[in-house]
Amino acid sequence: MAVEHPAPTLPGDQTRIHNIGYRSYDGPRLGRSYARRSLYSQSLRGAYGLGRSVKSKVLPMLLFVVMCVPAAIMVAVAVATKATELPLEYTRYAVVMQAVISLYVASQAPQSVSRDLRFKTVPLYFSRPIETADYVRAKFAALASALFILTAAPLLVLYVGALLAKLDFADQTKGFAQGLVSVTLLSLLFAGLGLVVAAVTPRRGFGIAAVIAVLTISYGAVSTLQAIADAQGSTDATRWIGLFSPITLIDGVQSAFLGASSAFPGGIGPSTGEGAVYVLAALGLIAASYGLLMRRYRKVGL
Repeated sequence: MAVEHPAPTLPGDQTRIHNIGYRSYDGPRLGRSYARRSLYSQSLRGAYGLGRSVKSKVLPMLLFVVMCVPAAIMVAVAVATKATELPLEYTRYAVVMQAVISLYVASQAPQSVSRDLRFKTVPLYFSRPIETADYVRAKFAALASALFILTAAPLLVLYVGALLAKLDFADQTKGFAQGLVSVTLLSLLFAGLGLVVAAVTPRRGFGIAAVIAVLTISYGAVSTLQAIADAQGSTDATRWIGLFSPITLIDGVQSAFLGASSAFPGGIGPSTGEGAVYVLAALGLIAASYGLLMRRYRKVGL
């Protein structure tokens, strides 16, 4: 009796098309502005660990507390001793706390950009209705805003405490406003430099070390050279050397235009004319940082 054998099945005969229920999106298209705002919001929240693990919140929150505690202590001392003025000027606070600010920038600038570079997600951003300028502006603005919160919060503590201590309202308001102008410029400058350095490498550890090196080594070198110049009686050289460090650059601007006392050797800051050069140098560094970031991400997004 003959046995029938089934015909061999070809690979193509097993191909099936399954409808798994995907539907096309027919809702509103929110466009670039919404994407830019969302990226800014997400980056700003990430700068303080919000929306991330508890471990990610520890360092930024700790640094925020460290920035505010000395201000609270100064207020308590002023109230207890019935002082007629605060122990420290508003414009001097960020300069004194520069180590904390530099550590914050070093920890959060790589967090903002290095992960996108490491996991190659930047081209995915640009595959949506968002351009290089949108990404750079959102990241720049987010870190600058986070730094402004970090540096302005203790000034607010000082201001409120000064009013509670019944210090002169006009003087305290003027000093507080000058302090806000100073930390705004500082936030933009430090954010730009931190992001440029961090965007060079996708390795977060290398980015942290590089940012710390740029901010601390430059300040140490400038301070040393200023001390040498002052010891040799070269006061003019002392003021021009201050152009080569971010924190001394801010110090020169506020001592020239905001009535702040200078941390330069001998307490002699730049004159008004020299201060104009400091302002141009600071704005030039901010613009250069933005330009370098744009150039970097144009290459990454290709």
